[in-house]
Amino acid sequence: MKPDDSGGRQRNVLGGILGACSERPLTGFFRDGCCHTGDEDFGSHTICVVLTSEFLEFSKTRGNDLSTPRPEYHFPGLKPGDRWCLCAARWHEALLAGQAPRVVLNATNEAALRTVSLDDLKRHAVDLN
Repeated sequence: MKPDDSGGRQRNVLGGILGACSERPLTGFFRDGCCHTGDEDFGSHTICVVLTSEFLEFSKTRGNDLSTPRPEYHFPGLKPGDRWCLCAARWHEALLAGQAPRVVLNATNEAALRTVSLDDLKRHAVDLN
């Protein structure tokens, strides 16, 4: 069950209502366009990122090829500029390696703060003044 089916709304890291990350390509653990999370989301797909070629290559070298289409999973393959709900641990790994993609704070689930700091997210934000 999607966590907000009960009527509650998930919040972003800034304390507001969680915004949409991407509908093209359709993202999110629940493929609803948002970085919603729930008990079944073991990877915590909670950080809305703007993908870069550098990050896509980094992720591929770590065993998670996000750029190759996988039609059998209805996965189109991602390209630079796409927005995607990324696993919090993968973003943190990329941060430590100097490869973290930019973050959309309004669409990043507050659950990501269990893994990464708000300060780190803000340093990579695309939606701060």
